[in-house]
Amino acid sequence: MGFHRQSSVVNRLPMRIIIFANGNLPNPEKARALLRPDDLILCADGGTRHALALGLTPSLIIGDLDSTTFDLRPLTEKGTQVIQHPADKNETDLELAINHALTLHPSQVLILAALGGRMDQTLANIALLSDLRLSTFDVRLTDGVEEIFFCRDQAKVEGRSGDIVSLIPWQGEVTGVFTENLRWHLHHETLYPEKTRGISNEMTADVATVSITSGLLLITHITGN
Repeated sequence: MGFHRQSSVVNRLPMRIIIFANGNLPNPEKARALLRPDDLILCADGGTRHALALGLTPSLIIGDLDSTTFDLRPLTEKGTQVIQHPADKNETDLELAINHALTLHPSQVLILAALGGRMDQTLANIALLSDLRLSTFDVRLTDGVEEIFFCRDQAKVEGRSGDIVSLIPWQGEVTGVFTENLRWHLHHETLYPEKTRGISNEMTADVATVSITSGLLLITHITGN
């Protein structure tokens, strides 16, 4: 297909970028509630289907387009930019989308529909967030039901009392873990990757905080009904 149209919308520096991946979106209405009118919408190949289902016109579609089975011309006529990569490539479509998003220097990137479906894809999507280049960006996987992100120093979890929060050491032990507003308080403790100490904690307020001294801590947040 080889579309490569430049959009004036893509050139601006957005406050926030939404990337739609090609995984599951279990609750479209909860996903819709995450969106803001000024979000810049990027789609990783087949993730375009989720954006269209929510009535959105993407600013950019990127990937090898093997999962985009519908005619993209109506979108390009509205100004959507399409960047097609060869099918024989070293990156997933989501990795390409994240790389492009970083060039726009956003304040936050929310990646929707990156969970569920194939386990290898889900694990790879989570692993993408551990890239050191993302350490200065706020990048999260979310679908309105479950949110996943990394803590390298300190992090804030925003939700409601009763929400489930799990703290999972990534790539090794995490030291100096200190939490506030979680039911089972951690006071400068060490979490180990082969142990389940940090699983299924519970928020006791609308905002919980986590800080660590060293390591890389994966945080999962499951919202209540």
